[in-house]
Amino acid sequence: MSTKTEHFQAQFRGFFNTPHLFQSKIEGMQPFLKTVDKVFSFNANIKPNVRLGQRVEQFVFEELKHIKSLQILAENQQIQKDNKQTLGELDCLFLDNEQPVHLEIQFKYYLYDDTLGNTEIEHCIGPMRRDSLTEKLNKLKQKQLPLLYANETKPLLDSLNLKAKNCIQQLYFKAQIFVPYGKQIELKTLNNACVYGFYFNYKQLHLFEDCKFYIPKKTDWLLDLDTNVNWSTFKQIQPQLAVFETENYSPLLWLKFPNGELTKCFVVAH
Repeated sequence: MSTKTEHFQAQFRGFFNTPHLFQSKIEGMQPFLKTVDKVFSFNANIKPNVRLGQRVEQFVFEELKHIKSLQILAENQQIQKDNKQTLGELDCLFLDNEQPVHLEIQFKYYLYDDTLGNTEIEHCIGPMRRDSLTEKLNKLKQKQLPLLYANETKPLLDSLNLKAKNCIQQLYFKAQIFVPYGKQIELKTLNNACVYGFYFNYKQLHLFEDCKFYIPKKTDWLLDLDTNVNWSTFKQIQPQLAVFETENYSPLLWLKFPNGELTKCFVVAH
């Protein structure tokens, strides 16, 4: 990417192109699926050191501003108890054709492991195996969405002339899913379009010795695949991956096969 602006635009494009994980109500929660017809120029200022989750929130807010029926009322509002203890944060409040909406925003990368649980949702685990889709949905149901109705949230709602009972709640939940190498899956509960690639174990690295490799930094996980990066050979990338393996770190990789095919993938320690 030649300039910072172009780079942010490329990240935004990758975010924008990522599909929503749910296309109908999930565990009683309603997905937000409105969008604009096509990607647009992202002109908001984002500091270079803003982490991935915060960057995605800014991208979402910018997308919402381009949906004509919406009027944003509040973004990233922290709710505190006695002005000391932070209870949580409301990601976004807006009006959709005068209907008040509380929106919670998620953007996740999941490995699909069918040895976990019995459902598609239970099969989804984070690349470091620390956070699961089940845990995230439980947190949304039990903590993040109920925060709207907390007594401590009322002053914010009053200032916006809103009542919690009149608000509907929706999830903006995009995700990229990675399946075991060599396996094909057909999702029914989750959006099949969210399957972006595969994952494999460090012990399987030798299977890709004829490939070229690129390791994007965390905020660049958003990027769509592009041939115009500094590719490394298997031999060149091995020392860096060896360090990641000793750290039990699971990086996102781009692979370029000898036939020119590109894919995203994760290499995992477990």
